[in-house]
Amino acid sequence: GSKILLSSYVGLADREKNTPASPETIWHWASITKTFTAVRLLQLRDRGKLALSDPIVKYVPELRSVHDPYGDASEITLKMLLSHSAGFRSATFPWGGDKDWHPDEPTRWEQVTAMLPYTEILFRPGSKYAYSNPGIVFLGRTIEALTRDDYEVAMDKDVFRPLGLSKAFYDRTPYDLEKDMARGYDAVDGKVTPTRAPFDSGITVSNGGLNAPLPALAAWLAFLAGDGPQILSRESLTEMWTPVLPTGEAAGESIGLCFFLRDAGGARWVGHAGEQNGFRSRFWLDPKTKIGYVVVTNTSASAKGEDLMKGADARLFEAFAAKIAPALASN
Repeated sequence: GSKILLSSYVGLADREKNTPASPETIWHWASITKTFTAVRLLQLRDRGKLALSDPIVKYVPELRSVHDPYGDASEITLKMLLSHSAGFRSATFPWGGDKDWHPDEPTRWEQVTAMLPYTEILFRPGSKYAYSNPGIVFLGRTIEALTRDDYEVAMDKDVFRPLGLSKAFYDRTPYDLEKDMARGYDAVDGKVTPTRAPFDSGITVSNGGLNAPLPALAAWLAFLAGDGPQILSRESLTEMWTPVLPTGEAAGESIGLCFFLRDAGGARWVGHAGEQNGFRSRFWLDPKTKIGYVVVTNTSASAKGEDLMKGADARLFEAFAAKIAPALASN
């Protein structure tokens, strides 16, 4: 079975309470949530409930009202949404809140549908990669339409429970876990200030609402590596890790189905990053050697001009891809 080879916790989970980071600390994972949503959608595909070639309007008919200068919205498929190539804008809520009581994200689906007639498809669907948060929200709605459960309930039943992720949850913190919830911090004018808490991702929960301690993310990587309870076939995971389009964001990087793929050191790494409300995170996994890492910080502040998470991730990836994985592969 899989095991955690090395873990390190540095600094404070909550500065105001002087709580140190620990294995119990619960972090906000933001867009890493998307990999959970995608696996749930592929479960439905494997159970015969949908095809990736299905038009999204089959499950989210409200999308018929978007402005598509390249054709008809019925040409946009689930696979295009999974591969961030459907042509939707990046932000779910492009209007920023200028008051601290404004919601960060739309709180109800009706607010999203009200925006759809003002939403434009920005390029020919399927023709290129462009990261889109609302695209994943539409996949979350598809899960709800097919399971007839709220997104959070559908995820709890078929992902969290079988994987034993009892401390993973969406949005507001359960009462008994409040003591373990990390606080997010932003750097404003050189000063580190706490971000909004409790943070609620609203209707964008399927796109970025996950909270969990680091051991829960290690269990997620173990599942992806083929250890422990298997909630999706290896064939489907391999399909998710097959390049669809280049991202143009890093050398050798492409997008599969909601997973980013990076060819380095003779291996194909699969991963995702998250960035929201002061939290920064990233994981990479080499499914062949079954080795990977996850890194998270609860601040957007930089040290010596370097983003803490991005700096740690760059050094870890180089060490894993250039040294650790090749050494394991040769044994």
